Amino acid sequence: LSRLPNLKKIIFSSTAGVYGNIPIIPTPEDHPTNPISPYAISKLAQEHYLRFFQELHQIPCVILRNANVYGPRQDPYGEGGVVAIFAQRMIGGRDPTIHGDGSQTRDFVFVSDAVEANIAALPDNVSGTFNISTGTETSIGALFDILREHVDPKVQRIPAPERFAEVKRSALCNASAKEILGWQPQVTLEEGLTRTIRFFREQ
Repeated sequence: LSRLPNLKKIIFSSTAGVYGNIPIIPTPEDHPTNPISPYAISKLAQEHYLRFFQELHQIPCVILRNANVYGPRQDPYGEGGVVAIFAQRMIGGRDPTIHGDGSQTRDFVFVSDAVEANIAALPDNVSGTFNISTGTETSIGALFDILREHVDPKVQRIPAPERFAEVKRSALCNASAKEILGWQPQVTLEEGLTRTIRFFREQ
């Protein structure tokens, strides 16, 4: 990849999962990484490869550590994408499953904001690692309650065992993205969930 003609820079979508379970919330980019899932481990390995090739070939590299990106067109059939999974099940009159007690938190950033972060990373003079996030924790239980209020107050949680190697808390500090990329999230969780629900209702 690094030897493709006219390649000017690489923008890589990484994940909040590279930090693992840590006590500092919101988490800054300079915090030591400790991924606890195969997905997050593979993302961190790719980050290391990109930094190596940046030094070797002098190609600028931007690593965007995305929080939990959600929104219209998100796949509701995988294990990830809790917003899409919950929304589709509720709209279909089915009760969503919550693993553990629902107290685990995530930092939900709307898809259009994530797109704008990639655009902000395009200038030639930009390189480095940036958290793309809202900096706000929302528990899975609270997410369920918000979606239920919007979709169907009659739906209930289906309890399930806690997942192995699941991050307990996650929210990322986005101060570097604000300062260097001139980026900050524009879509509130309430607005983002409203747009996502509208999309799944229309399917």
